[in-house]
Amino acid sequence: MTSGTTPGLARFNTSADGDAVAALHEVCSSSAWASKILAQRPFATAEALFLASDAAMAELTPEDLAEAMAGHPPIGRPKAGDPTSSREQSGMAGASAELRAEMLELNLAYQDTFGHVFLICATGKTGEQMRDAIRERIGNSPEQEREIVRTELGKINRIRLNRLVETA
Repeated sequence: MTSGTTPGLARFNTSADGDAVAALHEVCSSSAWASKILAQRPFATAEALFLASDAAMAELTPEDLAEAMAGHPPIGRPKAGDPTSSREQSGMAGASAELRAEMLELNLAYQDTFGHVFLICATGKTGEQMRDAIRERIGNSPEQEREIVRTELGKINRIRLNRLVETA
């Protein structure tokens, strides 16, 4: 990942608040997270931005986490027309009909159990790895799962922030 100052980071640091908030909402749907990041601009390095993101994620309430999760589609069903969603879930692109059907069933069971979509940093994972993760996590307590989701969101945010600051 990028760690120094980049043209994308400079642009983010100097953009109007409305533009910066819009960019942050493309990274994470949590308004509280975006407000915490916005309040700390400018960032000297990309790493400082990533650390601020991690700290903001650690402070999110269960309601803030729910808002952040609401911006993510179920695994195996990326948002239509959303290249970020499709790219992040590319491990499901070549999945068999059986695996897709199993993921749909598991996603529904997970959502019934926890009240929200199964969230995992899907970048670089195969459909089978995502299936195995949901199978493993469905037995967690709501508290355990909330902290795993917080960690997974943090990973996703770092990937998306990195893309934001690398953009020339």
